[in-house]
Amino acid sequence: MTARALLACGAAVLTAGCVSVVGGTAVRPVPGLDDDSRSPVDVDSVLLEPAQMQAITGAGEDLTIIPSMDGKIPVDIEPLMDQVPPPCRWLFAESQTFGEEVEEFHKTTFQNPPDGGLISQGAAGYRDAPTARRAFDGLVAQVDGCGTSDYGPAYLGEWTPSADAVQTRAGDCGRDYRLKSAVLVEVTFCAFTESVPDIVMTNILAKVPG
Repeated sequence: MTARALLACGAAVLTAGCVSVVGGTAVRPVPGLDDDSRSPVDVDSVLLEPAQMQAITGAGEDLTIIPSMDGKIPVDIEPLMDQVPPPCRWLFAESQTFGEEVEEFHKTTFQNPPDGGLISQGAAGYRDAPTARRAFDGLVAQVDGCGTSDYGPAYLGEWTPSADAVQTRAGDCGRDYRLKSAVLVEVTFCAFTESVPDIVMTNILAKVPG
């Protein structure tokens, strides 16, 4: 399978090429990492409501949560990881993306079937800001490792790191990560204009204390 096809089929990582209508009813997430959380921030409280996502994306009621993709535990998609070169496997391994010190986690993925769009919002809470910084620095190192490898152009496209942010852009899909206080926020998207993930990220960060 080609790099583009892999990126087109990974969840929250899913891209427009693999998006299809998924039936069913969204259900309440099962208990997750936050049962005994030491994070000072409740990540559930910083994510946006479906109505906000519908308004920001402009998709209205066509934008819906993908059933079973509203989770509180980082997910590794092993079948896709096995097909990706080692420097880029973290793309399909949330346990690697967010690190081993996550105290609580929540990620929700939305689909817009009429336009082939997909967007997700996720947040990981850590016990304190230095721990969150370690997780972010680890993520940047992984982005750098993939981006500077021979596989970088295929899997990441263009990537841009800064002190508290890193983003990737491959075709009409991208990922944005931002660090604030004890929280690491992720927004992934496909088939939405560049301004949409920016607005989603801005609104999430505005709800993160500190």
